[in-house]
Amino acid sequence: MTTASFAVRMLTVQDELTLLARARQLDPDALGLIHETYYAPIFRYVSFRVGDRETAEDLTSEVFTRLLTALRDRNAPQNTLRGWLYGVAARVVSDHHRQAYRAPQTELDESLASDDHDPADIVEKKLTQETLQQAMKELTEEQRHVLSLRFGSGLPIQDVARTLGKTEGAIKQLQARAVAALARKLSPQAVE
Repeated sequence: MTTASFAVRMLTVQDELTLLARARQLDPDALGLIHETYYAPIFRYVSFRVGDRETAEDLTSEVFTRLLTALRDRNAPQNTLRGWLYGVAARVVSDHHRQAYRAPQTELDESLASDDHDPADIVEKKLTQETLQQAMKELTEEQRHVLSLRFGSGLPIQDVARTLGKTEGAIKQLQARAVAALARKLSPQAVE
């Protein structure tokens, strides 16, 4: 467990509200603490959704840029900083996917020229990543969101429920259906 993800779990609701109040005053220490506390979990969430490190870094930076803009424009979140950040991250990722769909680009994969000695392993790994990303795209938006929060950000079910405004039972059901759908799509019979 990284220090940043541990810090996220350590913030109580009251601590988060106090931090948010300081951030609304554009307190540099509060802004630094927000970035230090939430950057890694938001990055993991975004990375899980887009599958590309550089793109995930750019999109995560966009989330924090939007937070600063909201704070400056007095449109800052009122009740929950974490929920607001994940909500913005979900919109940023959706905007990215929508833009990529409208203007598809072919990515030059520099990992093929790596230190790994077996090109077959490199290609197999890349195909597995692409297959998983394609299977994720076939899930519902809610299912992708739950899987990204649970496995991409490593949040416990109760935090995912709180972030999405759903019951823990609903999150468990969404997760179970998403995992089952992925298992069906990724089974050897489905691939062939």
